[in-house]
Amino acid sequence: MSKPSPACYRTTNWSSYNASLRKRGSLLIWIDKDMTWRAPHDGRPGRPPVFSDAAIQFCLSIKILFKLPLRQTAGMVASLLKLAGLDWPVPDFSTLCRRQKTLAVQIPYRRADGPLNLLVDSTGIKCLGDGEWQARKHGVQGRR
Repeated sequence: MSKPSPACYRTTNWSSYNASLRKRGSLLIWIDKDMTWRAPHDGRPGRPPVFSDAAIQFCLSIKILFKLPLRQTAGMVASLLKLAGLDWPVPDFSTLCRRQKTLAVQIPYRRADGPLNLLVDSTGIKCLGDGEWQARKHGVQGRR
């Protein structure tokens, strides 16, 4: 028996193909400047944590989204904070490694046809899909 020949697909609409490839890499990161980046002192004995759970969760979300090791994650978070105009310290890889044992970071599945909206505010981190983000920004639009 011979093997069937593989299907050969030709791209005929290059402009839409290029646009879809650009959309595939789209990522929006919203960082609230009022977010508690440093951990508040809780009054327990011992050395208090330097970074809040939301800060560690943000770093670990970037790690998961871009499939980075912890050292490169710290560098990327530093770059993102610099681009946002924030002069916040960044947790080093050992802090991320130690604190990731107690935090569960889950990124929901995203469709390939639109951007991923990563919202970081004082309550923590939430990944918003297109519908949730638009509803938050423009209000609920009723039934579809």
